[in-house]
This record gives sequence, structure tokens and C-alpha cells, in this order.
Amino acid sequence: MSGRTYLIGGHAVRVQLEQPWTFAKLSPEQEALVERLRAGEDIGVESVPADRPEQLEVNDSLMGKDPMTRERWETMSAAERAAFRHALDMQQYAPFETKVDTAPLFTLTVHEGVPAEIEESRSQWTEVTAVDQLPPFYYGYTLGDKTLYEFFPEKDISAGIFVMNADYSEGHYYARERITLRCTSMQVNTSLMIQYTFATAPLDTLLLHASVTRYEGKGNLFFGVSGTGKSTHSRLWHQWVPESDLMNDDNPVIRFPEGGPCTVYGSPWSGKTLCYRNVQAPVNALVRLEQAHENEISRLQPLSAYASVVAAVSTIRWNHRIMDSLVPTVERVAMNVPCFCLRCRPDREAVEVCKNAII
Repeated sequence: MSGRTYLIGGHAVRVQLEQPWTFAKLSPEQEALVERLRAGEDIGVESVPADRPEQLEVNDSLMGKDPMTRERWETMSAAERAAFRHALDMQQYAPFETKVDTAPLFTLTVHEGVPAEIEESRSQWTEVTAVDQLPPFYYGYTLGDKTLYEFFPEKDISAGIFVMNADYSEGHYYARERITLRCTSMQVNTSLMIQYTFATAPLDTLLLHASVTRYEGKGNLFFGVSGTGKSTHSRLWHQWVPESDLMNDDNPVIRFPEGGPCTVYGSPWSGKTLCYRNVQAPVNALVRLEQAHENEISRLQPLSAYASVVAAVSTIRWNHRIMDSLVPTVERVAMNVPCFCLRCRPDREAVEVCKNAII
């Protein structure tokens, strides 16, 4: 069994692969790029707003991505195809890899095939959530003290099943055979984010659905309902405030221990934007975005700030124990970090109005 440990938001997490799964090898160019990201360097990856899909290809090129083509696939032997099929793409985690011998907060192990005992226990599963639009991206269940997620379920067949134990210290992702590598890599990534959310909830840690831009050494987090324009606003900052840089574009980590500073970290979870920088900064402000015909900004009172922040936390709302663990951290953020509401257009003036208020 092979394994790697990653330090994400100050928490060590370990990924283990059972044969035939392996970690995909990076090219020399990708290795050099990972070292730059590990050092926190800005490599020029830009936010990907909904109206700029062409930026995806630009960012893929910056990350040294080399997608499989039909022509290349057809020249491969059966053994080469099998090896490729089981080479898990973990490039986005590589900048966070640590060689320090430290006990992980949790371990996630990837297996080939779903054990019969899990399949046979299906009648005992209790459904607790269905995520995303219909048909659901995945279903969540409980089985005794275990938590299960089934990805892309259809007619009792799915892409894979993820199982966590009672304290979330052990996770197991069971990939079904003959599922594409891209699909399995995506579900392992989702499983890691879910397990991270569960395991870190009691540890003064939040995953926030936000885009975070750093300016003068401090992080400013822009958040709001889906489609509000978080990535667009970050992109406008980088266009009109050259001294600013993107730390993460979808799910940065916030840690705010009692009596300590509020710190934001880059993470391996950055949505469509391939911004996997191993960076951290003190939090300067949180800004809730709303679309409007005019640009105006106002400071939120603590109660409104709490309601805004808790709505943006990436968490599992059906699990009351996890939600209760998060409440003190959200309260600490709302009471101590300046929170604003920016009603804005997607233009330069919006950046100027925001910057003048929060800096």
C-alpha cells in the first residue's frame, strides 16, 4: 500500500492507495510547478467566471495538464491502459504534501471494488441527504455509527461508495471497476473534502465557499449565493489592483482558535480555477456580494454577519453534531472580523468602492 500525507489548513491528512491504485507520476515540468506552488508562488492562474470558460484551457496549460486523447489511447497496450486507469491524479494536493512524520487527523484509503458486506447492508441504510440538482450528484446515508456516500447512483449501480467511521478518523473510498479514471479522481477529491469538513469541525476550522484575494499581506474573502460573481469580483481586483493576488477561488480554509488570530489558507479545493497555492494570511475582511445596478457597501452588524457566514460554510447541515461544533467558530468570526455587504456591478468602480471600505 502506498500513501502520502498532506498538510491542509494546518491539519495533516493521509491518503492511502491499495493495489492496483497508484499515484499518477508528474512530469518534470509539473514537479517544478508544484515546487513553486508549495513555496506559495503566484503562477498566474486566474479566476474562471461563468462567462469566461476559455480561461479553463489557459489554466490547464499553466498546470501542465496533458489530457488523454483518443489517438494516444488507441496506441496503448492493455497493460498500459490498465496502469493509466488506476493512476490517481492528485496533482492539486502535491503542493500540500509534507514529508514530516506527523500523525494524521484522518486517513482515507482508496480500494478497487465494493465489498459484498457493504452491498448486502443496503437495506439498512438511512438516507439523510441528496446533494446538487436532480438526479443527485450523490446521496448520503447513515449505517449505525457509520456515514456513507454513494456517488452517481443509478439503478443500484454507482461510481463508488465512500464510508467513514464514527469519529471520521478513517475513510474508505470503494471505486467500482470499469469506472473512468476522471470520475474516480473526482469522487476521491470530493470524499477528501467531505471527510476534512467532518473531522476539522471541532477544531476551530471552517471551509468557506468563497474566493479569497490577498492584498497587503492580508486575505479578503468574497462570498455569496452561487452565481453572484465571486470569481468575477476577484478577477476584477487582480485586473485593477496589481498588488493583489488570488489565494483560492472556491473553498479556502479558515482557522480561528479562541484567543488566536483568524487565518485563511489556500487549499486543494478551488473549483474550476486551478489555484492550489500553499499560502496563508491573516483575514482582513469578509465581503458578501449581491448583484445590483449601483455599487454600494455597508458594514454588517454581528447578527447579520453570523447569518451570512454560516450560510457560506461548506458543511453537512443534516449532521447536527457537526453543525454544533462549527457554531463557536462562526460566532468568533462574526464578532471579530469585519464583515460587509457589497451590492455591485461587475466593474472597476465596484473594486474601488470595496477597497476603500475594507482596507
